[in-house]
Amino acid sequence: MSTPALERPAGAPPDQRYFPAPDEAQFTFRAVAAGCVVGSVVSCTNIYIGLKIGWTFGASIISAVLGYALFAILGNKLSVLETNITQTAGSAAGAMASAAGLVAAIPAMNMLGYDFAWWQLMGWALGVAFLGVFFAVPLRRQVVEIDRLRFPTGTATAETVIAMNSDGGEAMMKAKVLIWSGLAAGAYTLGAYFVPYLESPPLHTWLEGTAIGGALAVAAAWSFKVYLGPALFGAGFLIGPRVAISLVIGAVAAWAVLGPMAKANGWAPGAIMSYADGARGWLLWPGVALMVAEALTSLAISWPTFVRALKMPKNLGEGGKAVVDPERIPNSWWIGGLIAGTALTCVLAQLIFQIPVWMTIIAVALSSVLAIVAVRSVGETDINPVGGMGKVTQLVYGGLAPGATGTNLMAAAITGAGASQAGDMMQDLKTGHLLGASPRKQFLAQLVGIMAGVVLVIPVYTIFTSAYKVGGEQLPAPAAHAWRAMAELLTKGLDALPAHAGTAVLAACLVGIAVPLLRKIDGIKPYVPSGLAMGIAFIIPAYYSLVMFYGLIVWFIWKRINPGAVSKLDFALASGLVAGEGLIGIVNAVLTMLEVPPLIGG
Repeated sequence: MSTPALERPAGAPPDQRYFPAPDEAQFTFRAVAAGCVVGSVVSCTNIYIGLKIGWTFGASIISAVLGYALFAILGNKLSVLETNITQTAGSAAGAMASAAGLVAAIPAMNMLGYDFAWWQLMGWALGVAFLGVFFAVPLRRQVVEIDRLRFPTGTATAETVIAMNSDGGEAMMKAKVLIWSGLAAGAYTLGAYFVPYLESPPLHTWLEGTAIGGALAVAAAWSFKVYLGPALFGAGFLIGPRVAISLVIGAVAAWAVLGPMAKANGWAPGAIMSYADGARGWLLWPGVALMVAEALTSLAISWPTFVRALKMPKNLGEGGKAVVDPERIPNSWWIGGLIAGTALTCVLAQLIFQIPVWMTIIAVALSSVLAIVAVRSVGETDINPVGGMGKVTQLVYGGLAPGATGTNLMAAAITGAGASQAGDMMQDLKTGHLLGASPRKQFLAQLVGIMAGVVLVIPVYTIFTSAYKVGGEQLPAPAAHAWRAMAELLTKGLDALPAHAGTAVLAACLVGIAVPLLRKIDGIKPYVPSGLAMGIAFIIPAYYSLVMFYGLIVWFIWKRINPGAVSKLDFALASGLVAGEGLIGIVNAVLTMLEVPPLIGG
């Protein structure tokens, strides 16, 4: 590995943290390959976790740590810039579950009865995922170099890469924790397939005939039962106290208060977990309303973000002189790519989803504007409001194409893909900026990573959806339910609502509007719950929210006992738990398709 410059070079950006030697290795085959492999694995696990809880996790830091550790074990460490290329390709591949619409729009279409061949999904994913990358390129100079937005994940990744190269021992420790926790989670998940009691012990059945057993039976009927999935337990480490506690608040409000009230009053007379006429179907509507109201209110009150995002710099260099960076991304690359990507998306949207070309062009244009907002939001808050961006498009197409549910969903999917990939790439470009990397080489790594992610993520999605019902107990798909419900409401009107759900929707909207407004008040901001998390808790069974809360409790105990270890290893441990269950979840899905029976407790 080359030795970095000891002093800041003339003309280096003031916020650059690392100064590479001119001959330092960067865009190498091993760096790109390692990133593609790790990122593709993360993307596959994101299919699993996304269809369970409605959101996904990034692959930047995981790719950097595992890529560096792999070659360190082999005695040939990656350079700082190679590690940056590894995390760039990895994050691109890891984001494909979200960018391809496989957590929201596509499963929502499946719920509506649409069925797609794997090659159709692969073509669609390649078409829409590249758009966000091309949207991001012209924004780089403004948000990274001029405004110098923080991009928390991108900055943290840069710090991690620098720390690993200064202390390889810490990187190896993180990698070992991640791998061992992944192996343990995978073994547990495989064991739970053959002995389901491991994952969900039926305490109410074992204690049947006792007072405690009776109470537990009632609680279990309303989804308050013991569930010990490693992935969601690990997610409790990652999502933080505010989100985890918000999930519990939402679960109690939905499954212990509103759901029983709806059933007792005859508003949801069917089986509790029935979407057609049960409490689960009734609770879906206030849950979606809460999520949508918070997302749209957050967008509305962030109008300065729109203004700053559209501002362009007047000077291109010091003294008003143009500065041409030989490593910049040529305009012909992103403009040509945007034209080609738009054309491909138009063709695929027409062939697969019967969306007229003019409607797709409008969706791409709207996506380009909303991707600007997404990039700014990620830079300022580290939150990419993909759901909110999709809802804006759904509202627009509710007017352009009334009655066309599929058009509504897939037009919103274009917006979601643009927002997802644009925000992801800008995080990577921020990391590269801090490390003195070549934007051009990062751009190429991003494109290769996307293709690698698509190759694996589409077959994995097909496996899961062939083995389990989308929207069922195994794969609740809360984000997909939200998108589908929004599309149905816009196409069917208020007739889509079950009895008295309209009142609950109104109340949920008021809460959703209040949450982001209260978050603007500094004194109470840390105590305001997440409307998104509370809304998701209305859609997923309560035990999913509870197991993430268990993870949070263990995280708190660990932090109290050994805060130093938590700060270094919690992300690695949690990532291993998520990845381990996600990967073996694919194996379990194949076993389900082959109708391999459990050994006991099935």
